[in-house]
Amino acid sequence: MAEDKSKRDSIGMNMKGCQTNNGFVHNEDILEQTPDTGSSADNLQHSTTSILGSQEPDFKGVQPYAGMPKEVLFQFSGQARYRIPREILFWLAVAFVLVLIAATVAIIVLSPKCLDWWQEGPMYQIYPRSFKDSNKDGNGDLKGIQDKLDYITALNVKTVWITSFYKSSLKDFRYGVEDFRQVDSIFGTMEDFENLVAAIHDKGLKLIIDFIPNHTSDKHTWFQLSRTRTGKYTDYYIWHDCTHENGTTVPPNNWLSVYGNSSWHFDEVRNQCYFHQFMKEQPDLNFRNPDVQEEIKEILRFWLTKGVDGFSFDAVKFLLEAKHLRDEIQVNKTQIPDTVTQYSELYHDFTTTQVGMHDIVRSFRQTMDQYSTEPGRYRFMGTEAYAETIDRTVMYYGLPFIQEADFPFNNYLTMLDTVSGNSVYEVITSWMENMPEGKWPNWMIGGPDSSRLTSRLGNEYVNVMNMLLFTLPGTPITYYGEEIGMGNIVAINLNESYDTNTLLSKSPMQWDNSSNAGFSEASHTWLPTNSDYHTVNVDVQKTQSRSALKLYQDLSLLHANELLLNRGWFCHLRNDSHYVVYTRELDGIDRIFIVVLNFGESTLLNLQNMISGLPATVRIRLSTNSANKGSEVDTSGIFLAKGEGLILEHNTKNLLHRQTAFRDRCFVSNRACYSSVLNILYTSC
Repeated sequence: MAEDKSKRDSIGMNMKGCQTNNGFVHNEDILEQTPDTGSSADNLQHSTTSILGSQEPDFKGVQPYAGMPKEVLFQFSGQARYRIPREILFWLAVAFVLVLIAATVAIIVLSPKCLDWWQEGPMYQIYPRSFKDSNKDGNGDLKGIQDKLDYITALNVKTVWITSFYKSSLKDFRYGVEDFRQVDSIFGTMEDFENLVAAIHDKGLKLIIDFIPNHTSDKHTWFQLSRTRTGKYTDYYIWHDCTHENGTTVPPNNWLSVYGNSSWHFDEVRNQCYFHQFMKEQPDLNFRNPDVQEEIKEILRFWLTKGVDGFSFDAVKFLLEAKHLRDEIQVNKTQIPDTVTQYSELYHDFTTTQVGMHDIVRSFRQTMDQYSTEPGRYRFMGTEAYAETIDRTVMYYGLPFIQEADFPFNNYLTMLDTVSGNSVYEVITSWMENMPEGKWPNWMIGGPDSSRLTSRLGNEYVNVMNMLLFTLPGTPITYYGEEIGMGNIVAINLNESYDTNTLLSKSPMQWDNSSNAGFSEASHTWLPTNSDYHTVNVDVQKTQSRSALKLYQDLSLLHANELLLNRGWFCHLRNDSHYVVYTRELDGIDRIFIVVLNFGESTLLNLQNMISGLPATVRIRLSTNSANKGSEVDTSGIFLAKGEGLILEHNTKNLLHRQTAFRDRCFVSNRACYSSVLNILYTSC
């Protein structure tokens, strides 16, 4: 009996241990109740049945409850009142995801390409030797630029452009480079450059630098090896036999240097003449030699690895010369050939813009594209091909499917020695009409190779020219000091064959009215400061509400914040010898800017004769005379003083570029429309 009782207890424990936990906790009082001995047989039978799983549990009549087992859940999930809402929600979710994907694809397809960093705001060009001296030696340097980055940021500038700082002699303003991979000691060290790049990027700015591929210094290692015919360097430069007797050289042809006289110079070491488009200390590289092209690309890679965001390629039209050495044609065919010594006295059909030159420029672009794959790290490429006609300059944009420069620098406004509404209009429309479709324009009113604006045109034109710069479509480019109206310094004796006009525009930046205009604490600076620095300087103009600097900041801020200016259409209305009038407008924005700029004497302008439906008064959004800002002006008679400019704001849905009469007078680079509902731009207008 004892043995049988032990077996029964063991079986009972085993059966109890095998009971199913259905996902919820039973009442503990029930669990602790002593089993009824009279029903032990029934319990044993039930437990055995559960273990063997020979029967499915019967859940009929059971209502849904929290923590129900899956067997119960499955009983209810198949019922129509639960299944149908579930399926509806599922298909609604699928439809929502598909609509979201379709909307995303549509927005991507219809949205215009976002403006890149070199399109978003102004570029600020710095001649580093004249910007800020940090070590008291009288020469501006890289640390000086870094010290003034807060000022540059306050101008709402997006890109800093630094001209040549490579190791070089003083010949031709440091464009005779001795080593493309070194910073000249006047400007600092490579560590200074790396620190400057990091600081520029920390400010959210970009950096482009000058690059001069056409020639090197005669002190460059390549040239020294080429003179001695050493290995591959033998043909790195353009050498040719010539006659040299009693100190007199008879060159191979009549080709002339940009600075005058023959472009051939006899080298006594190699006993041949080498070719130089500029000074004799700047021999031209032989770009028909593939090794030379690869050397230049390696230099580009070196600086791109350093973090440079782009290059301005200088003098690219000189990269190739004709392989034949025929004389170039004289402008004046009756002139005695031996008296032809000035560059302007020849047509340079054999020494500029030769077949194959654009292929070399495209290869530079391809090298830079290798470093443009990261988001936000596109590498900009600009080209300088000055003294070209506009139709030849815009060729540097490239072909529809073969890109070259992002834009060739447009310096044609800097060539205006006298200004009028007609001359300004001619420059604007010539560029826009010749620029390939879809390309991006740019404008500059000063530079290191031209006389400063105030010295060319007069102080009264500083504000109106800056207003022109920021209201035209494209990227505005400012040469340091133009924002405060700096002028040329007086002529000095350099004892060099420089173009003094370009030297005079390189005077030290005028920061304040202290010694040397705050440029340097040295007792002597490499160039004297302008005598007007006591009144024309940054510190003074910061405190003046009507200063050129304050207007420049207002213009750059307006340009950054207004789609009408950075994405809109340009429509020319009228011009004459005094004024030029144009509008900026964008589909989807029911207002336009009317820009009125007077370059002549005082004049009275009737805008109602130019734009139909114009109200009697419109609001002045910005004026060269800050006292007028925000006021109303009578559109039937606007009085404009000499050098005065207005940006007028007019609410209208009747945009000019949609009208047949203005169709040939409106331009846009990348067409876009604005949706005020979605607050996005799209292309399907």
